[in-house]
Amino acid sequence: MNFNLEYDLMMIITTSGIILATFILAYMFRRFFNRFILNSTRIVKNDPTNYKFLKHTLSSLIYIIGFSLAVYRIEPLRAVANSLLAGAGILAVAVGFASQAALSNIISGLFIIIYKPFGVNDRITVRDTLRGVVEDITLRHTIIRDFENKRIVIPNSVISDEVVVNADLGDEKICRFIEVGISYDSDVKKAKQIMQEEALKHPLHIDNRTPEQIEQGVDEIVVRVISFGDSSVNLRAWVWAANQADGFILHCDLLESIKERFDAEGIEIPFPYRTLVFKNALQQMDATDKSDAQI
Repeated sequence: MNFNLEYDLMMIITTSGIILATFILAYMFRRFFNRFILNSTRIVKNDPTNYKFLKHTLSSLIYIIGFSLAVYRIEPLRAVANSLLAGAGILAVAVGFASQAALSNIISGLFIIIYKPFGVNDRITVRDTLRGVVEDITLRHTIIRDFENKRIVIPNSVISDEVVVNADLGDEKICRFIEVGISYDSDVKKAKQIMQEEALKHPLHIDNRTPEQIEQGVDEIVVRVISFGDSSVNLRAWVWAANQADGFILHCDLLESIKERFDAEGIEIPFPYRTLVFKNALQQMDATDKSDAQI
């Protein structure tokens, strides 16, 4: 009796020790990985996407192996484990049907890592409304941090089937459209000159012309009339920035500085005019005119 009690106590202690060691090993591995490998990729500016996915994969393997050893140490469960291993083929089929979504996410995650439509730290847009920076790609989902610092969690199988706009794929430079409407009475040439001058003064703008374009004398900042509105002549300036973040700041600053220059130099930014016609009043006026004519 004492032997069985001691054996059971030793089995519980051993199993608990394996589970505890599994958690400690997984924690130490993730900490080591983050500190030494991911930090080194930031220093040399390598893409950390592959390393993060590898971290999640190896962490999952540590947990699977650790919990499997713990279960195998419990003698009443050992026979069950052997039976499961003996019927591994049937079990695999059953698990496959039961976890199609999970396997689909893992496979889609692998395809994302291999073909790289986007990576960690890329600025992407999904479904035209979900915008942000890719923070992590796990075995199951992709995590996007939007510009309000919220996290958008999208299953890998879903995002792999979506049209994704990647602002950082291949070339980070971005062209921002600075569009302003001026009144029909305003001087178009003067307005275009002001927009060019304000864009050239901004420190975040870059010269994206090719050597051939520079030799041909193409303007560094191109401004053109793009349309005639109901109450405005619409102008657009093409201004380049080094990346999307700089482009956003550039766009906001130029709208403000152009507005100030227009106000100072008499270029009007019009607002829509509406003419209201009151039908009853017109009928009364017509009746009055007819009566006057009869008199």
